[in-house]
Amino acid sequence: MAVALITGITGQDGSYLAEFLLERGYHVVGMVRRTSTVNYERIAHIQDQIDIMHGDLLDQGSLYDIFEAYQPDEVYNLAGQSNVQLSWSQAILTAESTALGVTRMLDSMHQVTPRARFYQASTSEIFGEADESPQNERTRLNPRNPYGVAKVYGHLITGNYRRQRGLFAVSGILYNHESPRRGMDFVTRKITHGAAQIKLRLAEQLHLGNLDAQRDWGFAGDYVRAMWLMLQQSEPDDYVIGTGISHSVRDLCRIAFSTVDLDYQDFVVEDPAFYRPSEIYPLVADLTHAHQKLGWAPETNFEDLIRLMVEADLDSLQS
Repeated sequence: MAVALITGITGQDGSYLAEFLLERGYHVVGMVRRTSTVNYERIAHIQDQIDIMHGDLLDQGSLYDIFEAYQPDEVYNLAGQSNVQLSWSQAILTAESTALGVTRMLDSMHQVTPRARFYQASTSEIFGEADESPQNERTRLNPRNPYGVAKVYGHLITGNYRRQRGLFAVSGILYNHESPRRGMDFVTRKITHGAAQIKLRLAEQLHLGNLDAQRDWGFAGDYVRAMWLMLQQSEPDDYVIGTGISHSVRDLCRIAFSTVDLDYQDFVVEDPAFYRPSEIYPLVADLTHAHQKLGWAPETNFEDLIRLMVEADLDSLQS
């Protein structure tokens, strides 16, 4: 039985990936930090099928011990500080976990299980103020926040361990991917939850920033399949993963509120306090490489994704 180690298993991506691997007969080991507030909600339904180990990306000794104990065949590094806005107020922590944490993982793997295969969760934020749109694996890296800078380090160090140490190590450059398990601090969930609250008369308005801001949004459940496919190839490589389609926040609002038979224009307030600088070249994925090499394409369209999220929020609020 193949052994898969997932850091960040209690997060959105970690929970979907754990489900995916369990369905394929893997022995799944999840790493969590030892804190008094670990939230197992996203994996509660499969928790008895997973080995949970305490470890920390800031503590290489704990990582080494996990590699020694379980000898994983596949390693998925999904952990680290992942909030863009928070990265400004916690820049050092972001660098330690999201950047240097990757090196600690790779170095532990190199010492203990050098034949294992390693997946690094990269992000479209490494392109930042992009010079072109859509972006592909050769687009210039130009991050514009501490999170993006830390992710660039993780992305580049993964490639260096692949080339210089001979590890099977890849980066998935994932664009925005959402689900009912998305955290409340992300705009997609803020909107779907807000629409559900307003429908149930638990709120009256929803304050947002620039409604014309655009993103490439997909479904997290589709994207974890791409992660797995990257580690099944004969040769390691990096891949851009997204839908290749851009939607505005306004589009998101329209679909979310129409799901509950409301007009978003009656409830959404554009608030300058939430504005971000406009982008000359929006972040949109060119998934040609992933489609050709992995045979991967998203299966869930944008409208179905948003409706799924709104309906899940309605159910949650009414339960």
